[in-house]
Amino acid sequence: MKRIDWKTLDESGRDAALARPAQSRAAELRLGVEAIVADVRARGDVALAELTARYDGVALATLAVEEREFADAEARLSPELKGAVLDAIGRIDTFHRAAAPQPVAVDTAPGVRVERVLRAIGRVGLYVPAGGAPLPSTAMMLGVPAAIAGCREVVLCTPVQANGRCDDAVLFAARAVGVHRVFKLGGAQAIAAMAYGTATVPRCDKLFGPGNAWVTEAKLQVAGDPSGAAIDMPAGPSEVLVIADDGADARFVAADLLSQAEHGPDSQVLLVSPSAGLLDRVEAEVERQRALLPRAAVAAQALGESRLVLVDDLDEALRVSNRYAPEHLIIQTADPRALLDGVESAGSVFLGEWTPESVGDYCSGSNHVLPTYGYARSYSGVSVASFQKQVTVQELTADGLRRIGPCAATLAEAEQLEAHRRAVTLRLAAMDATA
Repeated sequence: MKRIDWKTLDESGRDAALARPAQSRAAELRLGVEAIVADVRARGDVALAELTARYDGVALATLAVEEREFADAEARLSPELKGAVLDAIGRIDTFHRAAAPQPVAVDTAPGVRVERVLRAIGRVGLYVPAGGAPLPSTAMMLGVPAAIAGCREVVLCTPVQANGRCDDAVLFAARAVGVHRVFKLGGAQAIAAMAYGTATVPRCDKLFGPGNAWVTEAKLQVAGDPSGAAIDMPAGPSEVLVIADDGADARFVAADLLSQAEHGPDSQVLLVSPSAGLLDRVEAEVERQRALLPRAAVAAQALGESRLVLVDDLDEALRVSNRYAPEHLIIQTADPRALLDGVESAGSVFLGEWTPESVGDYCSGSNHVLPTYGYARSYSGVSVASFQKQVTVQELTADGLRRIGPCAATLAEAEQLEAHRRAVTLRLAAMDATA
């Protein structure tokens, strides 16, 4: 991990210190994804079968997961894992129901009623990756809010394994949260299939979920096409920033850093602290713990792009964090909640030494599909609202139009939109004639 003394840097140096590993949108990647998307649009299921054989090494008789496969997957899972999945789903459901948007109706003037009504997005597509490791937690994080929102149809794509099956835990989680259909599809071809539809895979209105560079590029391409599909948010590699003081437990801080570093070689972790001693202790502890990890080599690559940042005080640590806008922000200080009001940009915040980021990944109830790569400055994590449309409604009585009509007419005249003005004044004149 690279050691940085914040006060010695000028603005360009600070930008460089907080730079993320470059995301690959090289011409080769863009063109490769374009070719896959075009192939799926042109040849549908035939292209999907060929691409699955090419990239996953499996020849599939059918793309859809059949009913018996769900039952077989459940039978193979341990009672402990099934119980943990259901336990986590319960807490995710509890939080997301409480945080869901509510309808609004208010009289903004006598006789002027303005409302907000909620409508679920009709058909949504969920992508659950399984490259480095299968992620049943992502099926939970996406499926629960989709069910609460009331989406008419929920489709899920996840890569097929060499044995011709999807991951057992992913299938169990998908069924537990009410996903309607699951397909053995991964990569850019899965995104193309859900965005445009094939004979087997239905076209979806909006796509959700993380993935590798090919999946991310495919999501960006279909989102930029009026004939494609909307997406949840731009995505990048996973990341965490930890703010800690001298009293923080170096073992806990190191474990939190490594929990993100093991995601992939392009993940990034940062520790920001006013304590040089803590930075030393954590650096040593990271190396000690990393050596014990099955994914030690992956973590080592990620740590090569990671930072230990020395700042003057915790206020400056907050400024560094807000400048970086991390996906995950962990605050391990003597009074972590005292810093919360100063947090402006973060996907999800974890307060105190007993709150590892891992609980947010799995089972605290918050969502782990979060903005990365600095998008926390302007995006929020997935929620029930992500699966809904908020539609405004207005209804005026004659008296209501008498009250606010002149305001609308004056503003329309100022904007030189005469038809707008007359749509109001004609009605006001009709009222006067009737009276």
